[in-house]
Amino acid sequence: MNERKSDPDYVVELRNVSRRFGVHDVLRDITFGVRRGETLVVIGESGCGKSVTMKMIMSLLEPTTGDVLWHGRSIKDRSTRELHRDRLRIGYLFQGAALFDSLSVYENVAFGLKQNTKLKKAEIDQIVVERLREVGLSETICQKKPAQLSGGMKKRVGLARALAMTPEVMLYDEPTTGLDPVMTDVINELILQTRARRPVTSIVVTHDMSTVRKVADRIIMLYPLSRLQPDEPQIVFEGTAEEAFQSSNPRVHQFVHGEAGDRLREMAEAG
Repeated sequence: MNERKSDPDYVVELRNVSRRFGVHDVLRDITFGVRRGETLVVIGESGCGKSVTMKMIMSLLEPTTGDVLWHGRSIKDRSTRELHRDRLRIGYLFQGAALFDSLSVYENVAFGLKQNTKLKKAEIDQIVVERLREVGLSETICQKKPAQLSGGMKKRVGLARALAMTPEVMLYDEPTTGLDPVMTDVINELILQTRARRPVTSIVVTHDMSTVRKVADRIIMLYPLSRLQPDEPQIVFEGTAEEAFQSSNPRVHQFVHGEAGDRLREMAEAG
């Protein structure tokens, strides 16, 4: 079992977390914490449980076993009211931006404010415009629908919506998927600027090594359980980006350098 002492600076912590869907194990005995103001990047192949980890951090999914803690207190110990209140301190940029198609850009960014605050319309208007400007968008797009936006613009509107509630923690689920290299760098810069503007703790799930190099303070790498022995830990790496790119662990090296190597042989044997 992966044991470690609790750190009083942890904003988010997973302790011996496992998650199963039916008979299919996705996560096994995962333990890690994220310190205040840190940007943790979670990497790993598709299907290794990265997005599931994010949803459990957000309390959108519950662990099959183990515990998720916010500020040292288990999510399980919170009442429904406390859980709702504390979840509002977490911003979530979904993989596909997850904008409401029937709502305008303005209505998307203002949604959380209207649902969860008693702010006046003028105050909400100001916050919407400010957050759009923060992500490099003009208020002139406020009445556009998501279908009228490019992929990069949707991501930025999704980020503006997440930031509208002034979150303490930001979760980014594959923030650059489907974007060209220039827009990928724009999103990476926005992640850095968000951290620079406000005291935010960030967790980023990504396959993109340019994002890893640019934004990570620390990295953990998950490995698919289907290719691990029962006694092998699922977190196969924890350290800095520089350490990851210099790692002699073949699993880490192949992933961060994009080398097929043993995976082609494994696929051929499996086939």
